[in-house]
Amino acid sequence: MLHTVIWVVHVLAAIGVIGLVLIQHGKGADLGAAFGSGSAGGLFGASGAGNFLSRTTAILAAVFFATSLLLTWFSGHANDSTSVMQQTTITQPAQPKVAPQVPSVSDSKSSEIPK
Repeated sequence: MLHTVIWVVHVLAAIGVIGLVLIQHGKGADLGAAFGSGSAGGLFGASGAGNFLSRTTAILAAVFFATSLLLTWFSGHANDSTSVMQQTTITQPAQPKVAPQVPSVSDSKSSEIPK
């Protein structure tokens, strides 16, 4: 149950980080907002949106990192954790097949051809 909850939080954090990174403006967008293009004084004020989005992105990135570590720890400490080498079985190699005997040149009728 806990494993499933961590997976759900992990996937939601990943989607959230992707979405927040795509929403944020680059550093060049601030100069355009200073000259009146865009909505510089929107919902969060002149510089509040950048701070809110970058803080939220940092928090979601930390959650993603923590859930990644937890999922790694759970996969290493599972009850059925055996290595790949322990799961393989050793079999004896198959005996090579003997190739059919090829007649030598002296046995063939090529020596009967007149010169």
